Parts: sequence; structure tokens; C-alpha cells
Amino acid sequence: MYDELTKEDIAKMQEEIRHRVQDLRPKLIEDVKVARAFGDLSENFEYKCAKQEKNRNDARVRYLERMVKTAHVVADTSKSDEVGLFDKVEILMEQNQKTRTIRIVTTLRQNALQGSISKESPVGKAVLGHRAGERVLVDMGGGKGYYLQIMSIEKGTDDGSLPISRF
Repeated sequence: MYDELTKEDIAKMQEEIRHRVQDLRPKLIEDVKVARAFGDLSENFEYKCAKQEKNRNDARVRYLERMVKTAHVVADTSKSDEVGLFDKVEILMEQNQKTRTIRIVTTLRQNALQGSISKESPVGKAVLGHRAGERVLVDMGGGKGYYLQIMSIEKGTDDGSLPISRF
């Protein structure tokens, strides 16, 4: 299994890895050493917090390295009138007749609260490759789904403005 990411996604992850390993890790190791010097480790809250922060940083580095190692580089190959990666799409939800503008992004950059929808989500899968004016079925699995209509498409590019997700 691999993650479909853009070159920009990979570059952002490599930059974060570099920052966490070269800049943050030495500081966190020093924080652990200082906290250890406070005395009894079984009752040393500062030591526990410093260790947790160091371990959290190390876990993030491992996660990012695994993502980079297993990544499959993708690019937007959509036509000028089709929904593609990084496009802004105005959709009409047929159930409640409300419109919403979404942006199709890679999974690593999704943020539904800000309208950035993963291309691998049910809505992302439904609209990718379709044109304005088309009605598409959003498959929710288990025989359930709903329809939406693509109202307009604004072509976009990977300008690097979207941050990668945290965990």
C-alpha cells in the first residue's frame, strides 16, 4: 500500500523531517537531560513531560519517513474542463439545496473544516474527472449514497500554500 502524494507534499515532509531531526531533537534531548537532573524520576513531572515531547517528536519523524518511503508521486492530469487535483469546485447538495465550495487535495493536506477535501474521500472520488453541470453519486458504501451537482470548477495548482496534516 502506498500514499498518493505530490512532489510538493514530499518536499514539505522532508523539510519537516529535517527541522525535527536537526533543530528540534537536540533541544528536546537537552530538555530531558535537564529534567532528569531534578531528582527522583518516579515523581519528576518535568522529566515525564520532556520524555513525552521527545517521544512525540520521534514518532512524527518515523511517520513522515514512512510516508516519504512509501509515497507514489501523482500529478494532476485532468483536462481543462474536468475536476482535478487542487481545483476549487462549487457543488450543490441535492438533499438540502445548499451550495458549498470545496478544494480537492491529497489526503495529507485534507482539512474538511476549511473546505479541503481529500481526493480519496467519497466526495472527492465522486467529483474527480467530472465536468460542471454533471450530477454525480457520492457512494457511502453499503448501498448508501446521495447525489450532488457540480456547479462550477476553478482550476487550481499546487502552490504550496496548504500545510500538511498533523496527528
